[in-house]
Amino acid sequence: MRAVPSLATRLSRRRMLQSTLFAAGGLTAAALVGCESDSTSPPAATATMPPPSGTFDSNGVPIHYEVFSEGYPIVLVHGFSVNFQLNWVASGWVDELTPIRQVVGLDARGHGESGKPHEPEAYANDAMPNDVIGLMDHLGIERADLFGYSMGAGISLRLLVNNPDRFSSVVLGGIGEFARGADGGGGGGSLIAEALLAEDPETIESPIARGFRTLADALGNDNEALAAYMLSTQQTITDEALGQVTLPVLVVNGENDDLVGPPDALAAAIPTAELAKIPGTDHLTTVSAPAFKETVIDFLNRRSPA
Repeated sequence: MRAVPSLATRLSRRRMLQSTLFAAGGLTAAALVGCESDSTSPPAATATMPPPSGTFDSNGVPIHYEVFSEGYPIVLVHGFSVNFQLNWVASGWVDELTPIRQVVGLDARGHGESGKPHEPEAYANDAMPNDVIGLMDHLGIERADLFGYSMGAGISLRLLVNNPDRFSSVVLGGIGEFARGADGGGGGGSLIAEALLAEDPETIESPIARGFRTLADALGNDNEALAAYMLSTQQTITDEALGQVTLPVLVVNGENDDLVGPPDALAAAIPTAELAKIPGTDHLTTVSAPAFKETVIDFLNRRSPA
């Protein structure tokens, strides 16, 4: 049995992380850019031709997107404080997916090359899922597979419930029991927001909050935009809504991922869901793990795009 933190430590972390669930997606970037080690910069994408890219207007917010390869599309949605390139290109996912799918990715609002509103209302409820639907409409994509990690999985979960007619299958990675809460996906993260906005990072007392601030600064983010996301509110996703899902769903986490809550109850609430846990990985290390890629590719290959 693996060692676990003390009960007091776990409860303290869970209280904060319950309201900042998908912010943990930002920690994924640490594994990619070497923030906690002396590793080199992320490897460049190996695609030989530059992918088509562009920007479209989503209710007044410019959203940047990129498209790789041809064929049946899969839309990728990244984690908090990173972007499409860091989450999906540098980790090797684009190279892994392009032999079997056309890869379509966006920088979520507040991130990367997309617009960065500073008002929490700009991120509330279905604003970010609507950006995904807007991108599909902009590109003339009627239906696609969908794959989100951490914050992106929270966005994808809302799309699964609210827009099932636009997708053939959905992969939810780095997601757990906190995903269905009223604040899942952003709201209530005042501690993280305060850390992101602090004039002097040395004044941040919470080690976890300071870690988010350090990472956000290292990646050159607009911290006011990220704070606005953390202060946004999200509607609750009910078991009743999840029980009506008919699309194929894969819920996949690192077996040692204790940042987002256990995925078991969420997967059990979705009648069509498969649950996979990647051995020896946590929220940081799952994204680029070969076993994670093999699990997702197998799931996609077992389903004919429709």
